Amino acid sequence: MCSSGDSALFPSGVLTGDPHPAPEGDTAGSAQGFPHKVLHFDAFAIIFYYFWLVLESPATIRALSIILRYILSPFGMPIRNYRFPLRFAILLSPFLSRSCLFVVLHIALQAAVFGEYTWEVFVYCWELQFHLLLLLLPYLLLAGNMGCFLLCSRANPGVVTKSNAASLVQVYAYDGVLFQRGLVCPTCSVEKPARSKHCSVCRTCVHRFDHHCVWVNNCIGASNAGVFLLYLLSLTATAAAIAAVTAAFLIQVLLLSNIMHGTYLDAQGQEHAVEIPFLVQHLFLTFPRIVFMLGFVILLTLVLGGYCSFSLYLALTNQTTNEWCKSRRFGGSPHLPSQPHDRPLVYKNIYSKGIWRNLKEIFKPPTVLERKKKT
Repeated sequence: MCSSGDSALFPSGVLTGDPHPAPEGDTAGSAQGFPHKVLHFDAFAIIFYYFWLVLESPATIRALSIILRYILSPFGMPIRNYRFPLRFAILLSPFLSRSCLFVVLHIALQAAVFGEYTWEVFVYCWELQFHLLLLLLPYLLLAGNMGCFLLCSRANPGVVTKSNAASLVQVYAYDGVLFQRGLVCPTCSVEKPARSKHCSVCRTCVHRFDHHCVWVNNCIGASNAGVFLLYLLSLTATAAAIAAVTAAFLIQVLLLSNIMHGTYLDAQGQEHAVEIPFLVQHLFLTFPRIVFMLGFVILLTLVLGGYCSFSLYLALTNQTTNEWCKSRRFGGSPHLPSQPHDRPLVYKNIYSKGIWRNLKEIFKPPTVLERKKKT
């Protein structure tokens, strides 16, 4: 697909798809700019791999459980009492108890992506004289992301104990809708502060409980919500930086090869102008690992970007994931004993104090002393 004269436009190894080219004289398999060892990927295998990543995500499992709840509830089959088959129990087991499985998977995926980036993309871009700071940007973001990851996974999220329960009760007011005064956790045997929830995975009550994140193997609560937000932002920025550098490299390859202005012959011998599907196929056959990594990183950037936007919305409105989910399905819940049956309950977020104060509270949670000073 590229003539032999085009190779003069590239540094050594760029057209062959090998950043570490073979010695001179070894030309087997290098005709027309193809790599010495072409990796053959089955399209169905790639699609299955992407679907596997999506189906293994906690958000998908939670969405499936909500859908199943709405399907089974009209038939008198509550989701909590429904007995799943053994294969579903095995699939859900990492979400029901603390496990390092997803932490290991998290590190393995990052190692695989950065290994490919360092081994091929970085070498190619360096030969094409990309700016060094641009090439080092993903590593700088990775260092910040790993720091936030360690802080978030090892930090105390705000566990409610018998020694601090009395003080935590005074931090937030009870709204009378989502949080009621005087409720005692049957497992921890402590009074539940407002905005707290018992985590069945960690088996503790967490102050200002947001959710349990399997990727950091820890709950997200009042004490580590800010670090978790920085972790999400840095992870999204890392994926976006790798995608941008990789895409810039592939575009540079196409521009230098002048292939976009060329033509090709189909199976019937008819000449056609080069189109986008042909360019993608050419890049995939020339740089299979790089193109596959780019597709994965782009998908990851989109998913993380959406979740980051949702997390920022919660932070700016001073809500938690737990409160947001409860408020959305509260219309179908029964009346609380303290409310009259003829008056519909209306949820109102009483914890929002304005955008900047809400954002400040994420990184510096209020204490009892601060609330007493304000009152």
